[in-house]
Amino acid sequence: MTTTESPAPPRWLVLAHGVRDVVRRLPTQPPSFVAARVLDRLLWPRLDDGARAALAGRTVEVEVIELGVRVRLQLGPHGFVVAPSAQPVALTVRATANALWRLVRGEDDADRLFFERALVMEGDTEYGVALKNVLDAIGPLLRGR
Repeated sequence: MTTTESPAPPRWLVLAHGVRDVVRRLPTQPPSFVAARVLDRLLWPRLDDGARAALAGRTVEVEVIELGVRVRLQLGPHGFVVAPSAQPVALTVRATANALWRLVRGEDDADRLFFERALVMEGDTEYGVALKNVLDAIGPLLRGR
């Protein structure tokens, strides 16, 4: 008699899921601080006053799915800041590390990744579209690096 049990997942996969579950429980402030400083260098100088005004003051949470790393950011009057944990999230973006890397390098656009389900946005749709349009207008953050 044969059984239809599926084989156990590889040990490394079980460990990876365990690490991701632990990382998800860690505070978002340290990775958010690093992300804010990086965006201050790569994105802030490329935003015009209109884009800064349209995006200011709302909390965006970005999660790298397979790593469980989350960052919570706001655009303030002088650059990106870590969003207070009590602040409600206006937009959540979830994607794989590979999808985010392709997006930042300009190898794929957000629409394609969205329709391939490699990138998911939840929350304020109008704000999400405004953010996407601003990012599309300025182009890749890491062109040719």
